[in-house]
Amino acid sequence: MEVGVYPIREALDKSEEMGLDLVEISPKADPPVCKILDYKKFLYEQKKREKAMKAKASKVIVKEIRFGPNTDDHDYEFKKKHAEKFLKDGAKLKAYVFFKGRSIVYKDKGEILLLKLAQELEEFGKVEQLPRLEGKRMTMFIAPKAKK
Repeated sequence: MEVGVYPIREALDKSEEMGLDLVEISPKADPPVCKILDYKKFLYEQKKREKAMKAKASKVIVKEIRFGPNTDDHDYEFKKKHAEKFLKDGAKLKAYVFFKGRSIVYKDKGEILLLKLAQELEEFGKVEQLPRLEGKRMTMFIAPKAKK
């Protein structure tokens, strides 16, 4: 196949002569870049590439753990074990403290609870977002550490 710069009419004639299609590759270029090729084959190859890229992309799983501002030690330990398991399995963790009614006055307790959790899970994951208050819940994200 010859490579060159042709006027649009000549390029169309050449593509018809070869029994192929004239496909615009880069429309924003000046002049626009076109190729003579089989369009159906081009679409097939493009779909194949997209499918391969999609298969390689990892899906992020986010698991949530909910605490109250006055969560008991036993409940905390129980939920911490679950959080550990989630991080070991490679899922992101969204830990949050939910404030009901007037318990919003215990914001500091909620933040202390989440920071304590982050410190105890340090070997399994790293904090992606520090505790932040959004409405009636204080949220923190922990991402799993990469496996060696």
